[in-house]
Amino acid sequence: MRRFCFLVVLMVATLIPSGGWSQPVQGPETLQALRDRLSELVGEPKFNGALWGVKVASLDTGRTLFEHNPQKLLSPASNSKLYTIGLALDRLGCDHRIRTSLYARARPDKKGRIHGDLVVFGRGDPTFNARSHGDLDQAFDQLASSLAAAGVRRVSGSIVGDGSYFRGPALGSGWAWDDAQEYYGAEISALTVNDNVVDMEVLPAASPGKPCVVVLRPVTSVIVVSNRTCTGAAGTKSGIQLQREPGSNRVLVSGGVAVGESPYKTVVTVHHPAALFVELLRKAMQRKGIKVDGPPVVKDWEPGQTSSCEREGWVELGGVDSPTMAELAREVQKPSQNLYTDLLLAHVGEQGRGDQAGTSEDLGIRELNRFVKRVGLAPGDVQFEEGSGLSRNNLTTARATVDLLRHMWRHPASEAYVSALPVAGVDGTLRNRFKNTAAAGNMRAKTGTLRWASSLSGYIKSESGEQLVFSLMLNRYASPDPASTARLELDRLGVLLATFRGRSSEDSPVEGGKIPPAQ
Repeated sequence: MRRFCFLVVLMVATLIPSGGWSQPVQGPETLQALRDRLSELVGEPKFNGALWGVKVASLDTGRTLFEHNPQKLLSPASNSKLYTIGLALDRLGCDHRIRTSLYARARPDKKGRIHGDLVVFGRGDPTFNARSHGDLDQAFDQLASSLAAAGVRRVSGSIVGDGSYFRGPALGSGWAWDDAQEYYGAEISALTVNDNVVDMEVLPAASPGKPCVVVLRPVTSVIVVSNRTCTGAAGTKSGIQLQREPGSNRVLVSGGVAVGESPYKTVVTVHHPAALFVELLRKAMQRKGIKVDGPPVVKDWEPGQTSSCEREGWVELGGVDSPTMAELAREVQKPSQNLYTDLLLAHVGEQGRGDQAGTSEDLGIRELNRFVKRVGLAPGDVQFEEGSGLSRNNLTTARATVDLLRHMWRHPASEAYVSALPVAGVDGTLRNRFKNTAAAGNMRAKTGTLRWASSLSGYIKSESGEQLVFSLMLNRYASPDPASTARLELDRLGVLLATFRGRSSEDSPVEGGKIPPAQ
């Protein structure tokens, strides 16, 4: 009877679309009861066309509590970031910073003039944005201030935006062609700015029939707007469509906004974001009283080419350093930021390039493969081609992800790695999930979502106080019921782990640390 009551409560809970539960769920009291309930959930007939990969283990005893297809290769979606961030912290360390440098052929003369070009050389710092500095202008004012501190008052040549540190295409391997239209598919660039997007607002004109007003922030000449909108009469339906032409910064805006309606807000991805970077740096230099005579220039890597500022004789006049790798890990994992993840993978690849051939992404993946081999993951369990999980071709297993999480729990960078993960019901991509459950404020986990792939992997403490590690992956689930989404099905399992009242082994001592408190 107790088991029947529990299942009824759990079935009712999953119907709540907000992801929250209105009352506590009674958890299983023994290990066998937990296994039975997990087996029942993943074995429901509605999953006959889907693929589950599940593994749950104890960090205290090392014992496996439950597994279902733990060896099956599945799409992890953004659970891929667990691997890339583990690699970055392992290879570079928690205190590593990414430097953006300002180079010239020589120091300024007595009048503060640079004879020739000023080169801004990026290495993939993702934090030239308003979110990191409070204001986008401030992000560039710091860079311009370092130049002023070197005595620079005028540049007789051009500002050259040099993004050649990263080699290879601007889009990650395996990305769908239309990803480039969306914020989560912004181009990868060693000179990244404002997440490589521009904010756009479309406002109605004062009267119907006139074109809507299109506003870009930051104000830029890099994006060219083809405005084909029309303001609608009050009370009519509003709708805006955007299309950025592939390989260009020309954006077609069509549709309309009715009089009296709120502005339509969206973002537009930027092709060759180094051009936007140079434009904003030039404005910051002007605010500091530094004049530039020549036109802006953008330089990307080409096969067989070496960046000019990597040649002998160039002088670094200034620069700024990114936040630490530990801080960047939070910027990746909490919001599940694709661009930042692939920037870090490329940066890791270039840091270890030496005389190796290949793109930055290629080298990053080589480093990842070495990392997972050293960690001891099963051969063939990790098949990645890029770092963020946006590729539908990334594959891994629940077994490998649990083993990775185990390794990072005891890694010297453990605190940075674990604290970077979203906290259930509190922040990041889990802020609206698991509210009013035993998992809220308890679970730290990485989410993952593509159209036919959902995942949730991380750490949780059971009701009995045992520290658990888990990986839940559900692929190809075509829900027969709108109330039964893949996300809610994963959440059912997560709540069950949090409410587990037994122990993995009554004879095993309780060891291991605690999950860092939510911040």
